[in-house]
Amino acid sequence: MNIIDNPLSSLNQHSHKHWMALALREAERALQRSEVPVGAVVVHNNRVIGRGYNSKEHLQDPTAHAEILAITAAAGSLGDWRLVDCTLYVTLEPCPMCAGAILNARIPRVVFGADDLDYGACGGKLQLCSGKYLNHKVELLGGIEEGKCQALLDEFFRIQRQRQKNNT
Repeated sequence: MNIIDNPLSSLNQHSHKHWMALALREAERALQRSEVPVGAVVVHNNRVIGRGYNSKEHLQDPTAHAEILAITAAAGSLGDWRLVDCTLYVTLEPCPMCAGAILNARIPRVVFGADDLDYGACGGKLQLCSGKYLNHKVELLGGIEEGKCQALLDEFFRIQRQRQKNNT
């Protein structure tokens, strides 16, 4: 996604990098647990109110994506399922399930790191977070700390390939 053409680009890029660094820490926690390294934080009034990292394997739950866990924690923190004044920072472009959760939570802004050209639902493979048919629109900004986010994913899949090679 082109930062220049995005309404979020007028916000302080330093702030985006700060919050994405926190999401990257969550992704590193996932990597340490042999999970796909995706991390997310929900920010409200300049403070993190929800965080999560992929935990599908650990929890044996196909819905335990970083975004879902962070959104659930944020809703609990606010005591409201409507996250209307929040920004979600996530290291990988959200999938269709997570895009649905973003829309349902009424999150107005999503900032992500790496594009997901296979499953991305915020402009990568699909565009589910905006469109004339929706009553809620999400501002999207991709590419923040993209290199760092992609490097974690690349490391995970390199480790997975090595494990498979060693098991054959």
